[in-house]
This record gives sequence, structure tokens and C-alpha cells, in this order.
Amino acid sequence: MKKVVVIGAGFAGLSAATSLAKKGFDVTLLEKNASPGGRARKLEIDGFTFDMGPSWYWMPDVFENYFKEFNTTVAEQYDLVRLDPSYAVFFGKDDVMRIPANLNEFYQLFEKHEKGSSVPLKKFLADAEYKYNVSMSDFVHKPSLSILEFIDFRILNAVVKMDLFKSISKYIKKHFTNPQLVQLLEFPVLFLGAKPNETPALYSMMNYADIVLGTWYPMGGMFKIVEAMVNVAQKQGVKLKANETVEKIIIENGQATGVISNGVTYKADIVIGAADYHHVEQNLLEQKYRNYTESYWKSRKMAPSCLMYYIGIDKRIEGLEHHNLFFDADFDQHAEEIYDRPQWPKNPLFYSTCASKTDKTVAPEGKENLVLLIPIAVDIEDTEEIREKYYTLMMDRLEHLTGQSIKPFVIVKKSYAIKDFKNDYNSFGGNAYGLANTLMQTAILKPSLKNKKVSNLYYAGQLTVPGPGVPPSIISGQVVAKEINKKFGVKE
Repeated sequence: MKKVVVIGAGFAGLSAATSLAKKGFDVTLLEKNASPGGRARKLEIDGFTFDMGPSWYWMPDVFENYFKEFNTTVAEQYDLVRLDPSYAVFFGKDDVMRIPANLNEFYQLFEKHEKGSSVPLKKFLADAEYKYNVSMSDFVHKPSLSILEFIDFRILNAVVKMDLFKSISKYIKKHFTNPQLVQLLEFPVLFLGAKPNETPALYSMMNYADIVLGTWYPMGGMFKIVEAMVNVAQKQGVKLKANETVEKIIIENGQATGVISNGVTYKADIVIGAADYHHVEQNLLEQKYRNYTESYWKSRKMAPSCLMYYIGIDKRIEGLEHHNLFFDADFDQHAEEIYDRPQWPKNPLFYSTCASKTDKTVAPEGKENLVLLIPIAVDIEDTEEIREKYYTLMMDRLEHLTGQSIKPFVIVKKSYAIKDFKNDYNSFGGNAYGLANTLMQTAILKPSLKNKKVSNLYYAGQLTVPGPGVPPSIISGQVVAKEINKKFGVKE
């Protein structure tokens, strides 16, 4: 059996390790932190349970397809419920748009804000569905090692319809004029890490994921997905080791022969860096074996970092849904302060999740667990004073917009931002979401999943193909596992 060492037990690492173990590889998965999950760890304080990272469950088909590979289902692994409303958008006090899960109700919502808009909306969503289906079947599972992978009549024919060379901002505004509806449709782009006018209209496929496929929640929290993936991994024979800080990838005669972690050598026939790609290259490899230089990485356009607060409230909060977007500030200005003039935003948009609205297990009875999040630029100054300033800003606005006192009822409070992303995940620039999904950082223009100088060293995760987010990270692990099995697996 060929030995594989995977560095990092986030979604990509778990996916790659489990997929290879199923194919008969001897897999050891090394995780720096005390628990698996990468950014999707959980935090437990005084009876409150918080998802530390991802909180949106979109693209349910990706999870179903993943577990199907191992002869199980999502339903067998955790209890998944669809949220309705999917989320609420606060444009101002007494100006709240609640997004219904029912598609006909969603059409009515558009008609209410812009007469006749349900007609272009149906066409917009039909186009988005086409992009989603083609992307999921023909694009995201490609390793993107060569342009030749995309020289296929169906794909070339599809490219024209995929709107790769239009911005999603112009594409949306071509269909709708109401500013609130435009912002609503531009919102999923926040997950992609670029301004709407710089993101290809291809990504209207995310509107299909949002509006048609829906927003879901695994009861118990997003860590339930991690627990399920660990359960499946161990059944496949993956050896998962926590508190393992990998210090070096050993290269001998141009081959990776193992890694050194906590001073111990783990021998390997294949190594996968599923931790932060930049960290793996710049800190675990000698310079002569790296794919990219430090200047290359500095030239990349990164998705945002974020400032988060995990808050326990000693009462129930009125007016909030499970997911809440606060768009009562200037979207364009905030985007400029993330991407064009990196700085702490003057008047930021922010997001909150209140999972206790859906799940009684994540907070003591009569209390709420609340997570507040502001997207921010990477690599900016991060101090306790700054964090406290923005905590007060968010809480003041939350109280104003919901018309109630909240701050005096806070009994748990913990912040998380750039310094923590760097310390916990070796995150490049303290980013939270990986590389921005711009046209020049798509497919073969992303950092390669294969080391070009070491033939048995691979990469997985949100800094390589197919990109950032939980579903793409799961797919990333599957893609790299397929490439490794093709080259090193037992021929059937």
C-alpha cells in the first residue's frame, strides 16, 4: 500500500484523505489544532456552542454526492433542515426583507419591489441554473493542470453562455433596477472575494444555489459535517492525528519522502498539502522546490479576512432570523476599503448568525448564541482596541435596527480576527476565504494543485482549484485524490 501523508484536516484534507483511503492507500492525516475541521471548528463556552467559521450551508448536492461515494447519506450522518426564511436583509430600521424559501413567494417579493421583475427573474435564474449545472458537471472537477482539459465541444460551446467576460454587477443591473434587489443578488459575491464589478457573471450560479437550492442548517451546527466526515474517514482507515505541527516536507532526489511533525518523521510515498498553500510552500519547502515566489503570492488578489464576535445573550432577541445581513451602509465604499484601499472600514456592512433561532441545543434555554462578522481587508492592523471599537459599532447598530437593548445582556464574548487566522491556520495575510474569484484567478490561473518540481507533492484547499468555500474545498480534495490515484493507484 502506498503511504500518503495529508497536512491539514479541514474539509479539503478530510476529503482527499478519505477518497484515497477508499482506493487502498495507507493515509495519515496530520492536523495542527486539537480538533479537525480547519476553519469549521466549534467553540463551546458556558453552555453556548458557536460555529467558529463557515455558517452557510449551500449547494446541498455536493454534500450528498460526497457521502454517496462512501455508501452513506447526509440523512444518515446528520439532521439537515431547510431554513425559511433563508435569511433577512436589513436595509434600515423598519426596512427588512425576509427571503422566503418558496420560489413563488420569492417571485412575489421581487414584484412587490419592482413591478414586472418576476419575468426577468425567471430568465435570470434559468441562466443561473444552466451555469450551475455546467460548472458542477464540466468545470469544478477538473484539475486545471492544462488548458487542453477545456478543449471540448460541449465546454467551448458552454463558455459563450457562461458569461465569463461580463461582470456580475452589469449583468444583474441589466435585468433589475431596484437598488435593494440588485444588492440582494450581488450579496453571494461577498463569499467569492471580489467586488461585483470585478467578478465574472458566471457566478450568478451562486444565485441559483441561494434562491433555488436553498439555505440549510445541520442541527447541532456546521461542526456536525466535520464529525460526519471524520466518522467516514476513520471507517475507511484514515489515521487522524491532532496537535501535529508539521515543520518540514522531506525531499530526497526530487521526491517527497515524508514530513517532520513535532520532531517525528512520517514517511510517505505521496504528500498532500491541504493546509494553507502559501504556508506549505514558503515554510515547509526549500526554495528550490516551490511552485511560486513570495512576490507571486503578494501579487494575488485575496478574498477578505473578517472580524468575528462569538456572543452569548442572556435573553431572546426579537426580530432576528437564523441568518441576517445588515446592508444599512454603503456597499461600494465598504468594498473599496477591502480591495482598493485596504483599511478598517468607516461604516461597514456586517452579518450575524443566530443559530439558536433554529437549534435549541446551541444555547441554554431562554438565551441566544450570536455571531457577528465584518468582512475586512487582509493584513491590516489587528489590535484589541480596534476589535472593541467595531464590537461597539455592530452592537449599537444591531440594537437600533432591531429596536431593543442587547449589550447589557451579553454574558459571553470572544473575538476572532486576522491574528487568529494566522496563528490557528497559518492563513496567508490572515485571509478567511482564500483567493478572490476573479477571471484572472480562475481554473488554470489558480495556484496549481500539483507541485511542478516534486512529482509526488500535491495541494488541496481554498487557495487552489476549484476555489473558496466549503463545497469547493470538499471537491478540491476529491479532485486531488483522483489525480493521485490515476498516477499512483493500483490499476484495475
